[in-house]
This record gives sequence, C-alpha cells and structure tokens, in this order.
Amino acid sequence: MTTLYHNPRCSKSRETLALLEQQGIAPEVVLYLQTPPSAAALEKIVAQLGLPATAIVRFKEDRAAELGIAENDKRSTKEWCELIAANPILLERPIVVHNKAARIGRPPEQVLELF
Repeated sequence: MTTLYHNPRCSKSRETLALLEQQGIAPEVVLYLQTPPSAAALEKIVAQLGLPATAIVRFKEDRAAELGIAENDKRSTKEWCELIAANPILLERPIVVHNKAARIGRPPEQVLELF
C-alpha cells in the first residue's frame, strides 16, 4: 500500500501525485490539513524516513514563527511529532509511504526510490 500525505495547494505535492499516477501507482491520498496524522503516526513516518524529526517540519511557515520554533531546538522526536500533530500546517509535504519506508517528495522524483 502507498500513502501520500498531500496538500493540493502545494506544487511539489501536486507534482508528486502526478508522477505516481504516471507510474501507474494509485496512492491513498491523505489530505493532512483536513485529517491530521496522530503524533504516533508521525513518529512512525520519521522512523520510516530514517531522518531526524526536524526533517518533516516546515520552519518557514508563519505558524512556526508564531510558535517560536527553530530547527536547532532541543526536542525529542515525540515532542516534535506532537507539535506537528497539533499544528498540521507544519508538516513537510509531500511525504510518500510505501511498505515500510518513506520519502519526502522534494524533489518529487525522490519518491520513486520507494518502488
């Protein structure tokens, strides 16, 4: 099963969805702003990415400035994931999860490594 954490307003997210569809892949599309993943689900994604939790945080979002967060903040993975779950606009996009691995679609072609 393939899941795409998607924001249709984001060009990279739209490009990633189109790329998957061109490859004959029909992902389950999760509109994460409408249906935010839980902190536990985000922790699993971070583990599947094999990256630090800060890799899935959009620090340039206005909400990040409002919260006063920065990439060098000392927080645990759990704390970062709880913060994103409570503020889903902070989630980097797009993220594709396939089997037991995940990739961030920046650039979109990066997600093809999963297949």
